[in-house]
Amino acid sequence: MPREGTGPDFIEALARGLEVITAFSPGRCVMTLAEVASATGLARPTARRILLTLAELGYVRAAGSGYALTPRVLDLGVAYVQSHGLWEIARPHMESLSAATNESCSVAQLDGSDIVYVARVAVPKIVALAVQIGTRFPALQTSLGKVLLAALDSTEVDAVLAEPTRSGLVPRWQPAREERDAELREVRARGWALTDQQLALGIRSVAAPLRDGSGRVVAALNVNTHAAETSVEHLLEHHLPLLLRAAGEIGADFARLAEVPQVTRTAAS
Repeated sequence: MPREGTGPDFIEALARGLEVITAFSPGRCVMTLAEVASATGLARPTARRILLTLAELGYVRAAGSGYALTPRVLDLGVAYVQSHGLWEIARPHMESLSAATNESCSVAQLDGSDIVYVARVAVPKIVALAVQIGTRFPALQTSLGKVLLAALDSTEVDAVLAEPTRSGLVPRWQPAREERDAELREVRARGWALTDQQLALGIRSVAAPLRDGSGRVVAALNVNTHAAETSVEHLLEHHLPLLLRAAGEIGADFARLAEVPQVTRTAAS
């Protein structure tokens, strides 16, 4: 259903446009007008006007009897990443980490009860789950998500995990609250997180927090491996020290960038 704002400044048309964009999901890359209207709860004439507007702006294209998103939609996510400078800062360290481990590594941030990938350096390997920028998974069952959840207090964790996942994936690990809280306490104490096939069979990873100059956790960095190729012992003994060093270097660069005075250019009078 379309989101309804409560404030006088809420722009309903904008909200409806975003609802139409997010109606397209894995398995629904092409949707008819009727399917878009049904998925969003909009009247068909309203959905049609929004689709035509998005098409004129270049975010949607006609595809047979339906509509599909265009690559221009990625600009919305790229603008977010670039505005934070996170990718530019993390990229050289992630490339070095990937080369040293011969594994893919990623940066993710928390969005409700999910993680969303915002940067990635991939090594071509056959893995159980495809990951790209914008991919989301349930946070609790990932090493990245455990790190991000561990940075919250217990009340915040409860509120975040009460939100339904938007990933469409049912994780293998479904812990009771006591087991969940114990896991997050351990992550807080040691400063990193391990996931061993808790999200999906064959997926094993380790993650560490990325902090800004004030020490606040702003994202998480991981090294992802296939369980059949990399043992937990090798992951912790070889990959983890490299990961922790890379996370520290990214955090240090992030802090240095924040200290640089921001110069606003103005036109000469």
